[in-house]
Amino acid sequence: MTFTARPTEVPDELVALTRRLGDPAADLVVLAEGNTSVRLDDDRFAVKASGSRMDAADTADFVVGELAELIAVLENGAVDQDGLTRLLSAGPTRASIETLVHVAALAAGAEWVAHTHPTAVVGLLAVTDAEALWSAPLFPDEAVVLGEPAWVPYATPGIMLGRSVHAAIHERLDRDGVPPRLVLLGNHGIVALGATAAEVETVTTMAVKAARVRAVALSAGTPAPLEVRHARELAGRPDEAARRALLGRSPTRSQEVP
Repeated sequence: MTFTARPTEVPDELVALTRRLGDPAADLVVLAEGNTSVRLDDDRFAVKASGSRMDAADTADFVVGELAELIAVLENGAVDQDGLTRLLSAGPTRASIETLVHVAALAAGAEWVAHTHPTAVVGLLAVTDAEALWSAPLFPDEAVVLGEPAWVPYATPGIMLGRSVHAAIHERLDRDGVPPRLVLLGNHGIVALGATAAEVETVTTMAVKAARVRAVALSAGTPAPLEVRHARELAGRPDEAARRALLGRSPTRSQEVP
């Protein structure tokens, strides 16, 4: 069986991150939207189960799966949507339908993954010129924290979305030698990739600020993005790279599970 319920193996830090991202005040998800995951030992990972709320998550709301079989699903094209549904089953519980998004990110080297649907961001992913609107940063911290997001046009959640995200991440991995820190899903939401829980939370919250800045800029006139060359140089500066690493180690709230 690819997935099993193993509450004792689910890290408390994953539960705490999930609750913070699911806090209704943050407006990153509503109801049972969104999911989180983390790499475990022995090429396994824990991911939020389908239908569970992020703000009320506990260790029983996650399942543990093996990466290898699901990476094969992304790459060999032999499994259809019905077959994926069977693979996601863990007895009475089922891994999220968006699990392949997490697999694509983990397979590219991420340790932590957070997928959310922030209202501020989705609104600007659901316009005709969304890809162009997000093609360059508007302010320095966006360039430093988010880097260059990968863009994925709308795809049906499940097999289609998972394979589209896998292709976009690996295109960036082939180009830069590292995966993107943020994937933008047209008409859908965002995926944050990182080495720590704090990093994916930082990427998620900065993406929300980036959306709000775009909304203000659009209401005031025509957005004036930074030059891509300048943004790359800024993000690659040693002092900015050090600050980004510090943000990834320093969560803003306690990670203890109440």
